[in-house]
Amino acid sequence: MKGKKIEKERVYVKVNSVFDATGAMTPQAIIWSDGRVFNIDSVRDFRPASTIASGRVGDCYTVIIHGEEKQLFFERVSGLYGSRVGRWWVETPRAVS
Repeated sequence: MKGKKIEKERVYVKVNSVFDATGAMTPQAIIWSDGRVFNIDSVRDFRPASTIASGRVGDCYTVIIHGEEKQLFFERVSGLYGSRVGRWWVETPRAVS
């Protein structure tokens, strides 16, 4: 895309996850709003991550999908929402003029 700048856009997605007996959360599949499902082959890395500018706290999972490394983020919410603990998002490229 000559002349176009590429920026990353945050897209919230549904994620199927499992929790082990210690409470560790492991993502299994990403489900897009249009219903496409991308199974996660493995989790290569996990680290705390936050967006300082917005004050959001969360985690970054490096996952393998169809042999490609991708970043999947979990944004934690405060305890004010009862059973809602957070939400998942990915960064997707977006061309801007």
